[in-house]
Amino acid sequence: MLSKNQIKNITKLQQKKYRLEDGLFIAEGVKVINEFLNSTLELVDLFTTQSFNSSKETIITAQELKKISALKTPNTALAIFKIPELTLIDNSGLIVALDNVRDPGNLGTIIRLCDWFGVKQLLCSKATVDCYNPKVVQATMGSLTRVKVFYIDLEHYLSETKLPVYGAFMDGDNVYKTSLQDQGILVLGNEANGINKNVEALITKRISIPRFGDLQITESLNVATAGAILLSEFKRND
Repeated sequence: MLSKNQIKNITKLQQKKYRLEDGLFIAEGVKVINEFLNSTLELVDLFTTQSFNSSKETIITAQELKKISALKTPNTALAIFKIPELTLIDNSGLIVALDNVRDPGNLGTIIRLCDWFGVKQLLCSKATVDCYNPKVVQATMGSLTRVKVFYIDLEHYLSETKLPVYGAFMDGDNVYKTSLQDQGILVLGNEANGINKNVEALITKRISIPRFGDLQITESLNVATAGAILLSEFKRND
């Protein structure tokens, strides 16, 4: 049986403040947990209604799982892992950078896209949603184990880089008619406001996805959808 103190210590990890303080995050669901178990991440605790045959597991009831879960409909397991320490940024290949992306689902999807397209590093402004937010972890479906996510002073980094910096804009050059290099940084902006002015000033190549609809009145694409299209173009001629 879970104690009140255990429940408190687990549920507090749903908040960024305590994840940072404890250096821990939670993952839920058999598929996601197995992805993490098969990675280099260190398991701290595993609470499950069905055995994983792990020395660190605790078998609990469905009611107990509901008390510690961040999901409206809990799965069958919740695990706690240590947040890994990151190495230095590798300034080579294609890198994706996010400027103030706030929606957990969008970030999770973008991490999966990076994994799918072989982008190993994702740079996030400090105002971007935490990649260890339970909703983000869930949306990555395990891709968080294969993509390194850095939270940095994005403006400073872009001002120092020698790589070409591509930015996604509504009024940029048609991406389908633009020569894209295999090394560079692709910047995607906030869901409502796009790329902020300070970061915009550091973009060396503005690109856009043209609208093909007859009325041409669709306001914009979801940032994760736009990211998928742009990454596909970057990788098309690899």
